Amino acid sequence: MKRKRLDFDTWWEHNNTVFPRYYQLRVDIEGFNGLVGVLYLVDEKSHHWDLPIAGKVMVIGKGMTWLQLVPDDGERVMSVKYLPDGSVSIWYVDIIDGIEYDADGVVIFTDKYLDVVFTPQGDVIIDDRDELDEAFRLGELSKEQYDSALNECNLIIDKYCFDIKQTEVFCNKILSHVNDRIKNGEK
Repeated sequence: MKRKRLDFDTWWEHNNTVFPRYYQLRVDIEGFNGLVGVLYLVDEKSHHWDLPIAGKVMVIGKGMTWLQLVPDDGERVMSVKYLPDGSVSIWYVDIIDGIEYDADGVVIFTDKYLDVVFTPQGDVIIDDRDELDEAFRLGELSKEQYDSALNECNLIIDKYCFDIKQTEVFCNKILSHVNDRIKNGEK
């Protein structure tokens, strides 16, 4: 399983892009308890994905905000990618096997291969199922970890993909809360 930092530091270095402004906070509000990472993208480079329903979707670009939610009650990191106008471009959810903290306090999560990608337009994609199956076949994942990943995938789809407007309201509430705290000087 891959270990990834919530600030995706190696991704920015690997793609020779400017490291975004990053904040990480503990959030306990109605409807959400967990860790939140926010990246404010500042680089001029952009990247798009082509999806079946939404078409060309921006996932990286100057002025975008990435909100990353690590709820206490789940095995996931939900990345919400906001366009500069504040609308959601796409959700990308990594199914994880737990978190820990790096020496500098940044959350590190262990990725269990399987991902759920969805858009406001109605795309719902289960990504990297082949990697999950292969990891299980090779013994990198136990039966319990494998089943847990599949169960979390189903939970994500049931909880977030059927009422996209409600999911967007939920995410906007958390982003607004975090932005207020950052504006008030929280480090």
